[in-house]
Amino acid sequence: MSVLTIDAGTTGVTALVVGEDGRILARGYQEFPQHYPDSGWVEHVPEEIWQATLASCQAALDRTDQTPSCVGITNQRETAVLWNRKRGNSPRRAIVWQDRRTAGICQELRDLGIESRVTRITGLRLDPYFTATKLTWISRHDKRSWSGVESGDTVVGTVDSYIISRLTGGAVHATDASNASRTLLYDIRAGSWSEEMCELFGVPMEALPEVVGSYGSIGETDPEEFLGVRLPVAGIAGDQQAAMFGQNCYEPGSSKCTYGTGSFVLVNTGHEAVDPEHGLLSTVLWQHPDGTRDYALEGAIFVTGAAVQWLRDGLGLLDSAPQSEAMARAVEDSGGVVFVPALTGLGAPDWDPHARGAVFGITRGTTRSHLARATLDAIAFEVRDVAEAMERASGTSLPELRVDGGASANNLLCQIQADQLAVSVARPVVQETTALGAAFLAGLGTGVWSSTEELKRTWRLDHRFEPGPRKETDYQRWRAAVERAKGWAELG
Repeated sequence: MSVLTIDAGTTGVTALVVGEDGRILARGYQEFPQHYPDSGWVEHVPEEIWQATLASCQAALDRTDQTPSCVGITNQRETAVLWNRKRGNSPRRAIVWQDRRTAGICQELRDLGIESRVTRITGLRLDPYFTATKLTWISRHDKRSWSGVESGDTVVGTVDSYIISRLTGGAVHATDASNASRTLLYDIRAGSWSEEMCELFGVPMEALPEVVGSYGSIGETDPEEFLGVRLPVAGIAGDQQAAMFGQNCYEPGSSKCTYGTGSFVLVNTGHEAVDPEHGLLSTVLWQHPDGTRDYALEGAIFVTGAAVQWLRDGLGLLDSAPQSEAMARAVEDSGGVVFVPALTGLGAPDWDPHARGAVFGITRGTTRSHLARATLDAIAFEVRDVAEAMERASGTSLPELRVDGGASANNLLCQIQADQLAVSVARPVVQETTALGAAFLAGLGTGVWSSTEELKRTWRLDHRFEPGPRKETDYQRWRAAVERAKGWAELG
């Protein structure tokens, strides 16, 4: 038996066919365009996401003789999508999680003194990162598109619910609790959409998807819409929660960091939604078929892998992202250079949408190798910031950190990370744990795997990085640089 999994990321869609032993049998990938219509704005065309989904799934299915028994879905979270439920077409571009245009709306609401109430209900904070303020912006600035929402012709959701709707030919409008908990519209303790939050952000509850469990069949793909294939849709989770599931982080205290466009550190808090402190978020990990939920504390870092991409595409210093390791190894250290990659503001634990990227300490002797090393240092420093916030919030230290995502293949980064955290960093053989987690959820929901204990046996260690000495002065220099980068966009 095997499982087809769809990982709809920020820059492309990956499709995997995963076997019962957790090995990847086939893979397909298709990029889709990014759109930047204004400073700080990031948009996607929903139809381009759907076409990339079809292309990547077709490629994966063509590369194996296995017929999958079900399909799982994981996705970029928080992105706001509008579409016609019956026809599937979208009246406008989606507003991506990275988009910063709603900073003013967040400040308006913050000035009302209600942020603590919002956090208590949702586990989140007032920040442009989350879905609800994007929908508020559309209601104010795109009346034509929003009129369809008000009339009931147009529905709203995140990327997972959009793809589910397209897969099922419009028969199912659903999301799971992990994605719902990232919208600012969901009550994480009640386990349902919050009428109070929907009223606050002006979002009609009837336009929102049904919230279902993270595993268990919720519908079937429509062969006329999806490659002639009929499969139960049986697993759904936001990308970071799926990565936790793929990393077998099922017990309280277990943690992982996914290095993608940004980096996201999560620690499992069990059945309790912990009140977030120290710049962290409280979020649903997954919801079981019986309605019980597991939760996590999360630290969301907006730009890590994207900083390496910027060195490659923006500055032309690299030919490829993997080249960053060899280039950074060419020098002993960053030579005093500090890079704050606040290219879309700062996430956890500082949360400043007005911060901007900055490079400090440049001299005549600075080379591109120093910049590459400073970039890897910055990624590790950002994760340390979050890990220390988690230790303060929970009162306990992380026993180890499991890592995944594209940049986890960088041995130098993993070693710097272990040094900075003073704990071991464990990298699995399969580093595409986001897609793997969605496969595990779907297979658990349809009987491919019988339990999480069985799934644990599929996890295989590739390498464990043990911590060495760390230069505390480098980290203190980093924190000083972060403070200087804050509020830059407010200067006009």
